[in-house]
Amino acid sequence: MTDLLINIDHVATLRNARRESFPDPVQAARECLEGGAKGIVFHLREDRRHINDDDVRRLKADLDTKLDFELSISREIVGICCEIQPYLATLVPERREEITTEGGLDAIEHRMRIKETITRLKGEGVSNVALFLDPDLDQIDEAARLGATAIELHTGDYANALRDEKRVHILDRMKAAAERAHQNGLIVHAGHGLDTENYPLFGSSVPHLKEVSIGFAIVARAIFIGIRGAVEELNNIIASSPYTG
Repeated sequence: MTDLLINIDHVATLRNARRESFPDPVQAARECLEGGAKGIVFHLREDRRHINDDDVRRLKADLDTKLDFELSISREIVGICCEIQPYLATLVPERREEITTEGGLDAIEHRMRIKETITRLKGEGVSNVALFLDPDLDQIDEAARLGATAIELHTGDYANALRDEKRVHILDRMKAAAERAHQNGLIVHAGHGLDTENYPLFGSSVPHLKEVSIGFAIVARAIFIGIRGAVEELNNIIASSPYTG
């Protein structure tokens, strides 16, 4: 079964909108785990627009679970990741003006910085490093050459597609990318824009899917049914949408 990890960034976004101390993303993370999440995802951005350094340290200190630390290749942020020692570091592109992460990392253009970052992370004890990539076979091959242990497929184009026929075309690329990653010995993750409506087709179509990272859809749904209920609901959908080939 594909594992569900929950991204709690949007809980911090809500807190920061009023410059309050609540809602607490660490408490939200506990609720997600109670609801059946297999781990917690967070993105410590350079501008600290949602998750901050204190959140990160409390997540590490308070939770006994898989932590996926999303980060740019900024040396400052990489240093914090090395200090925290998460289970997984996922390298993502980052631009100050974007609302959310837009597109995958270009592992070919930035190969030297990425290689340096992966070497530093692994050298300081963070042994699992993923690259957040578009479903491009050349990018997948480069991730393997650079020493990544996993890739996270950027599913935003699939999630934003308005017609089923367009989604099917994008899924063909997703399937090919997952197969290539598997052939290269890379673990396959996926995330960005997945929700209760679009997950079933995705989950039943993409092979070798070890885990998915979902954040906004969970936090939005939690307004109506609570965060535990939202996690349980999506876990049930994942369980009923196994890969069918």
